Amino acid sequence: MTNETLGIIGGTGWLGGSIAKAVLAKALLPAGNLIISNRSGSHPLAQSGASLATDNQDLVDRCDLVIIAVRPDHFASLNISAEGKTVVSLMAGITAQAIAEATSATTVVRAMPNAAVEIEQSFTPWYCFGRIDASMRSLVQRLFECVGVAAEVQDEDSIDYLSALSGTGPAFPALLMTALVSQAIAAGIPADIAQLAAKNVVVNSSQLLVSHDAQEMIDALVAYRGVTAAALQTMIDGQFEEQIGRALQEGAAVARNGLQS
Repeated sequence: MTNETLGIIGGTGWLGGSIAKAVLAKALLPAGNLIISNRSGSHPLAQSGASLATDNQDLVDRCDLVIIAVRPDHFASLNISAEGKTVVSLMAGITAQAIAEATSATTVVRAMPNAAVEIEQSFTPWYCFGRIDASMRSLVQRLFECVGVAAEVQDEDSIDYLSALSGTGPAFPALLMTALVSQAIAAGIPADIAQLAAKNVVVNSSQLLVSHDAQEMIDALVAYRGVTAAALQTMIDGQFEEQIGRALQEGAAVARNGLQS
């Protein structure tokens, strides 16, 4: 448990709120050392011991580490001064330099969790801009480990690219599942059976990847020359990987352009 004080601007939203709940559940810090902004001054998280602040600047003044968990287009209206503080931004498309200039923060961390924070299964890459000591670096890592796994990256461009990869959370599996369902229905499979089959493929069967190497699994199935091999080969011949690459590049471009787009 750490003695630093953590503030979350946007701490009652789905992302900030999920992190706040996990921080309290994992006892990363004493409950009284967590402050969340809330205009009404009333929120269920207060029943777990968290403090509430109705003014964002008041929150910043009281904290060592400040998380900004608001929409990127709301950032300009925050108008906070965080001189001498470490600020963690969960906003896509706003550079660490821009955040530092706008807030006067000594250190800016850009991080990109995804929707799996709700079930504490997010992968969160993070990048540090400015000076950060070993204690604060450890705190940032442990903070994001409360909602899954985390890794520090060494360049900011990686955050923008990973915004389009891991930051998309369940979006790609959801697209695959809906495609499997619609194609099965088109082939005459009853809708309820199609749903069960597709969900098994995307949600249940994919759990094998926890203990199996993905490429080795593909190679073994293709080598077997059966039904699965035929389906996989069609996707490979259809430039499936290249389409994924283009999708990630497009998403990363939006992340890099941010509010300028």
